[in-house]
This record gives sequence, C-alpha cells and structure tokens, in this order.
Amino acid sequence: MIDTRYLNVLRKLHARLSDGKVNWALTGSLSLALQGVPVQVNDIDVETDKAGAYEVERLFSEFVHRKVAYSSAGRIRSHFGVLMIDGVKVEIMGDVQKRSTDGTWEKPADLERYKRFVEVEGMQLPVLSLDYEYEGYLKLGRTEKSELIKKWLKTLTRMSCSLYQSLRDSGVMYYG
Repeated sequence: MIDTRYLNVLRKLHARLSDGKVNWALTGSLSLALQGVPVQVNDIDVETDKAGAYEVERLFSEFVHRKVAYSSAGRIRSHFGVLMIDGVKVEIMGDVQKRSTDGTWEKPADLERYKRFVEVEGMQLPVLSLDYEYEGYLKLGRTEKSELIKKWLKTLTRMSCSLYQSLRDSGVMYYG
C-alpha cells in the first residue's frame, strides 16, 4: 500500500504533466511499488530528458528545493533537481546516463521505449519497465534492489503461467 502523501503528490504531478508536453516517467522505489514490487517508498523520482527537467522545474517553481543543474555522482549523471511538495521529496532527473564498468557513459535512455502505464486512482501514470529498472540497478551496482526486481519478475511469470493454465483448463481459451 502506498502512503496517501505520495498519492496526493502524484495527483499534483499528473495534473501538471499529463498534457504530454513533457516526456516523463516515474522511476525508483515508487515506480517499483506501483508495479507491485514490495519496496519501501521514500521519495518520488521523475525521469525525463534535459528539456523536460527544466520544464518540470518551471511548472513546479513554487516547490523548488534544489534548482535543476547538470550533476554527476559516482556512476550516474543527469540534469538533477529537487522539489519538496507537501513534505515529499521529488527528484527530477533529465538525460540520465549511467557509467559502464569500462568507464564509458551510456547514452540517455529513450524513455518512450521503456515507458509503461499503470492506473492508480483514475490516473494513467508513466513508469519505467521493470526490466529496464532491473538493468539500471545492476549497472549502478545496487544488487539488492536488482535482485528484488528479478525475484518479482519471476513471481509475475509464475502467476502468468498459472493464469494461462487455469484459463486453458477451464475451457475459456479455445484452440481450433
């Protein structure tokens, strides 16, 4: 269950970003939780492109806690900023790049390729796919989180196979 504080902030984000002018998606723990992964949510992470990061900052100017600026920390770099909305930290990340083990930086992800939508309280919220999140956490060396996602993906596969078997056995699925 996701805390109502996060849901209330999601409503604000959705209201200002759902017009399609900003290419964005939720990532991190909230994205995982919205997709069923059993994780503790501590903040909201919004991934976008470079222009989108500065546009999100503009659209939520009254909530800016840290202005968007190009930032690099260890194995990740982006146009990064922080909003504080009703006591909830919202991190904005534009044109995220991860450093490979050989030291080179990957190109920013094509968000459209990895974007999925989940419905929450009537909102269609963009999230990054669990496969993409899994790979990202691996690249960042966050093996505990990547293993949690991997375990959840296996659970989903088993559930899907069980549902398929049940539908086939019940005669709901017909093969001619």
